[in-house]
Amino acid sequence: MLFKHIMATIDHFDFKSRKVLVRVDFNVPLKDGKVTDDTRIRAAVPTIKRILSGGASCILMSHLGRPKGKDAALSLAQVLPCLEGLLGMKVAFAEDCIGDPASMAASTLAPGQVLLLENLRFHPEEEQGDEGFATALSTLGDVYVNDAFGTAHRAHASTAVIADFMKDKMLGMVMNAEKESIDKVLFSAEEPFTAIVGGAKVSSKISILENLIDKVDHLIIGGGMAYTFFKAQGSSIGSSLVEEDYLDQARLIMKKAEARGAKIHLPMDSIIADRFSADANMKTCPSNAIPDGWMGLDIGPEAIADYTKVIDQSRTILWNGPMGVFEMEAFAKGTMRLAEAVAASTADHGSYSLVGGGDSVAAVNKFGLADQVSYISTGGGAMLEYLEGKTLPGIKAILGS
Repeated sequence: MLFKHIMATIDHFDFKSRKVLVRVDFNVPLKDGKVTDDTRIRAAVPTIKRILSGGASCILMSHLGRPKGKDAALSLAQVLPCLEGLLGMKVAFAEDCIGDPASMAASTLAPGQVLLLENLRFHPEEEQGDEGFATALSTLGDVYVNDAFGTAHRAHASTAVIADFMKDKMLGMVMNAEKESIDKVLFSAEEPFTAIVGGAKVSSKISILENLIDKVDHLIIGGGMAYTFFKAQGSSIGSSLVEEDYLDQARLIMKKAEARGAKIHLPMDSIIADRFSADANMKTCPSNAIPDGWMGLDIGPEAIADYTKVIDQSRTILWNGPMGVFEMEAFAKGTMRLAEAVAASTADHGSYSLVGGGDSVAAVNKFGLADQVSYISTGGGAMLEYLEGKTLPGIKAILGS
């Protein structure tokens, strides 16, 4: 049976004696069966505690990795010790997410207790958005909360389809915070608004650039994608990364920026190397005059100074993508200096800074600056699609279009 859409917020809903199905994002890195980064689990704790404090029981469902059928190496049982430590309580575990193991565990759950279901993706029907699978999940509880922003861009059974079979449904604290944070920079940014977009390829960021160019005052471009823009201007980029198929789009973005009065900042200089290696020969040169056989792997000191000045004068900052190959110490300086500039602008001027995307988050964590920016998004692909202006199925299922 399909229920009429009902909107509610987790802060004002009466959870007393309810069984609450919560879609969380526990897709976390593991090593030797132990969680190595608990960021996503930690983010879900406030929602879980809010539900428990309201007198409900909590049934958690998530995926982990990309299993081909049931795979012990990707069992969510490995997450239990970390989850129990963060919640400060024992958590029950069901060896499947549907069927008798799940039903029996859910039926005996008392208010104040937590149950974690086995990996949703052990069933291919999850990613297929299968209605029968969504229905089976929906029978385990009587309230649905989606708090998995990292999968909000997927129309999977547990992230979108299940909402059709639940009368009471709402966004969790993570989802609300993510949506509000991105909405703030997209629709109510205090000016000057600067977007920092980096990473290897223009192709993966082209829709974001096209959407942002109508909103920003400054667009800082770094990483490998910068050299496609230089090539589009006819510059010499040596053997730097370039996407020939995107030269026209790069020219169009620059033309749109000029027409709107938005300024695009490309790195004036680059740290170049004679091969893609941490121990390669290195030197600094203008980014538009890289010799043959050399490639740009980080922004140079002039670019750092230019970008830092722009960031210091900004009141809203969106950062997605590194400035260079920051995983290698030799080419990490540009990303580190920009991370420091974003943190300084946040602290010194009260600027609003949103950092998102796997590499950007990894960078601020690596440099110990995660607690010095306004908000860090937990969703990589979901954040990118939201920045592109797309409607996310996981949000639409709760709030409508």
